[in-house]
Amino acid sequence: KEGIEELCPVCGDKVSGYHYGLFTCESCKGFFKRTVQNKKVYTCVAERRCHIDKTQRKRCPYCRFQKCLDVGMKLEAVRADRMRGSRNKFGPMYKRDRARKLQMMRQRQIAVQT
Repeated sequence: KEGIEELCPVCGDKVSGYHYGLFTCESCKGFFKRTVQNKKVYTCVAERRCHIDKTQRKRCPYCRFQKCLDVGMKLEAVRADRMRGSRNKFGPMYKRDRARKLQMMRQRQIAVQT
């Protein structure tokens, strides 16, 4: 985040931070976490091609969860419980990945400004 205006790759809302492998908004972070922790199984009433954006993200949880996975949110990053430190084994990997993605976002923003 750190002053960077980026949009959530799932729904297009404003990014709030690095969640489950990439920068996403709070809404998609919470949705992804609840879906994984509660082992929810959704079905699409349409043709599994629903448009997901900020205003329609709640209409089809099946397509929203699929989009979360498609853009790179990581199932293994969701803690099964809320015990402190249970994600430590992923810590170094996510720090490197986050730093790399943050640098790329900064470079894109600089390129847009010039």
